[in-house]
Amino acid sequence: MATTTPTRAPRSKTLATWLALLGGPLGLHRFYLHGLGDLPGWLLPVPTAIGLWGLNRVAEFGQDDHLSWALIPVLGFTVAATMLQAILYGLTPDERWNARHNPGTPASQAPKAGWLTVVGIALALLIGAGVLMATIAFSGQRYFELQIEEARKLSQ
Repeated sequence: MATTTPTRAPRSKTLATWLALLGGPLGLHRFYLHGLGDLPGWLLPVPTAIGLWGLNRVAEFGQDDHLSWALIPVLGFTVAATMLQAILYGLTPDERWNARHNPGTPASQAPKAGWLTVVGIALALLIGAGVLMATIAFSGQRYFELQIEEARKLSQ
């Protein structure tokens, strides 16, 4: 008796780009491409939750909470990394994408990328660059404020 392996639907580069854009910090793009058994997909919500905890601490304790200064950048770098992943997905040539994510699928049946992919790339670049610059600025500002506080303590 011959067993048949279930065929999976071809993976769309456009959908993967948009999942990384909209749900990247939760690992949705990883689950779409690699299935629910993907360990990095399950680990992505951890730094997201850590960063959100930092934002919650700022709301609860104010901007002088030193622990939140360390936690918030984790969220920023996670969002920036998933935006980079969305850009990489969108810029992968169709032939290479299909060879990696749709092996054995005839070229005529493989999903084609279109303008929605380009819009997703542009939005990911906009969001990713903005979040990365804000994270760097926030981290730098908090670091120098801490240095000034420590210098004041030493001088007294």
